Amino acid sequence: MGKAAFSPERSTCPISTTLDLVGDKWSLLIIRDLTIGKSRYGEFLESPEGITTNILANRLKRLEAAGLIEKRPYQTRPIRHEYRLTEMGAKLLPVLQAMCRWANEFVDGTFVPPDTFLSRKA
Repeated sequence: MGKAAFSPERSTCPISTTLDLVGDKWSLLIIRDLTIGKSRYGEFLESPEGITTNILANRLKRLEAAGLIEKRPYQTRPIRHEYRLTEMGAKLLPVLQAMCRWANEFVDGTFVPPDTFLSRKA
């Protein structure tokens, strides 16, 4: 497994560099969606958070350039792609699970994800 194709924006602190890669409002939600089985552009648009098409396209390109996801064509006319996590991207699952557990403990009104998500291994 390689490292992210990335140059730190702020510092070489591991938390800072991780936030530079996936710390925007949408990237971890896309990673979440890929983790639960979504793979196509339209499926990401159906998520309840309401990402816009231009932001989705931008984040997919950024995540692919960083090596967290990969795309492959599933249709040629017109060409359409599906996305999947790379090994590096899949290793973010424990981060997502920890965020869920933290929110369930400290943020009122958050739903508890199914155990199939919380117990899944990367």
